[in-house]
Amino acid sequence: MQSTSVGENAPVPGEQALQTTVALEGDSTSISDARRHAADFLTYVQTVYGLPVSQRAMDVTRLVVSELVTNSLKYAPGPVLLDVRVIGDVVEVVVWDCDPVLPVARAADVGRVGQHGLEIVMAVAQGFEVRREPVGKRITVRISLFDDSGGP
Repeated sequence: MQSTSVGENAPVPGEQALQTTVALEGDSTSISDARRHAADFLTYVQTVYGLPVSQRAMDVTRLVVSELVTNSLKYAPGPVLLDVRVIGDVVEVVVWDCDPVLPVARAADVGRVGQHGLEIVMAVAQGFEVRREPVGKRITVRISLFDDSGGP
């Protein structure tokens, strides 16, 4: 796994973002490394910049990273890039892989074993976007930094 340092950029005019990127090689530790990398980044953002990160945001981010990276490593023949960004009050998890086939959520089926990852991601996310790139595809998932569960 290769990582770039945390930095600032402006993906939306006038809006600052904190971001970290990691390249995943696809070995047996890539998925857990990706989850840990995302959690460490959110802890860093919370500690250094004082941004509130709810436990729900931390847990959902780990889950989303796990599901998206797992699918990319399973179906794409090459490397996978993971970007985790904080823009305003949102965490964006962005996964790029070299497979141009766009994922499609399947119809709910309680009898189906496995292949529920995309359904889970879409259920917990505040935003979901899939975009074909010149090479491969990019999936972006948005998660609120704040606990929006509405209950204790």
